Amino acid sequence: MSENQKPAPTILLTGASGVVGQAVLARMTEHTVVCLTHNTPVPGHRTVRVRGDLTRPFFGLDRSSYQELADRIDVVVHCAAVTGFSIDAEQTHELNVRGTENVLAFARQAQAPLQHVSTAFVARRDLAVAGYGSARPEVYLDSKRVAEQAVLASGVPVNIVRPSVVIGNSVTGRISQFQGLHTIAGALLKNTLPMLPLEPASRIDFVPQDLVADVIAHLVRTGTTGGEYWVTGGRAAPTAGRIVELGLALGRSLGLSPDTPRFVSHDMVDRLIRPVFIDALPRAQRRRFDDMLAMTALFNAVEPFPSTYGHVPGVTPFSAQNLEDAFTASMRHYAQAKRLVRPSEVAA
Repeated sequence: MSENQKPAPTILLTGASGVVGQAVLARMTEHTVVCLTHNTPVPGHRTVRVRGDLTRPFFGLDRSSYQELADRIDVVVHCAAVTGFSIDAEQTHELNVRGTENVLAFARQAQAPLQHVSTAFVARRDLAVAGYGSARPEVYLDSKRVAEQAVLASGVPVNIVRPSVVIGNSVTGRISQFQGLHTIAGALLKNTLPMLPLEPASRIDFVPQDLVADVIAHLVRTGTTGGEYWVTGGRAAPTAGRIVELGLALGRSLGLSPDTPRFVSHDMVDRLIRPVFIDALPRAQRRRFDDMLAMTALFNAVEPFPSTYGHVPGVTPFSAQNLEDAFTASMRHYAQAKRLVRPSEVAA
């Protein structure tokens, strides 16, 4: 390193074992990354693990250890969050709100800027919430809105990063944990999706995990703060009809025999389908159906999300074709991981 070259900042990363956190960790090879976690993070170059609890004051550390950690850290990247729709409200609030408040207190103590990962779905304020059973997306969204309010009022130098649904790596499709969109598209490949409660023209907004990580990595490297970045497909996001076409084409290329699902309205589900077919299912199957209904409700919107990540230096926006290719890669990986086809067929 030359005399004029500054050392790479040391980063505190929360949620290192999650989908976004793992992708961020893979992008930070020149940094020392301290992962605050209960679980073992994905191994990375120059990675240090600190066992802590985001929901407790001082992360559950003694005062001396907390101060020592604060003295080491130059930048905080906060990815940890409850993202499931069936997690109870108290647990969701504890991590998403109280955890964020504790991260803010740490950033203030460390005099470090914060990269806060939220969600683009905070914009879905017209979400109808009736009829999802155990799936309560409004609990998750409310917690993320309250967390954002705390971040913006904190006085800490901060960027807010708002991705839409995060899928796997744009090239390999690999991901640490399959998400709700994988489950829906996977049901299409398995031919267990006879209906889809969506308008065919609804945009299915998703972004690959490496794109989100690129945005965060560039914000860390440039040291900029004070921005709100919508990492979304926006107007390039494919429609539900196009997603079904891609899924059918992939499934048939893999030797599967998926049928075209019928698009139905949420009103039809509530009036006709749920009373006759869904209420009689075992609890686990009802829960999966409710989760699917909640996920599709998030996509039933007229206006596309804003998409502003193209303003980050060095990050090129994904085109509609890029997003379609990333979706296909994710579903190929899903098909292989779930052993729907032989690996040789997936590779082809």
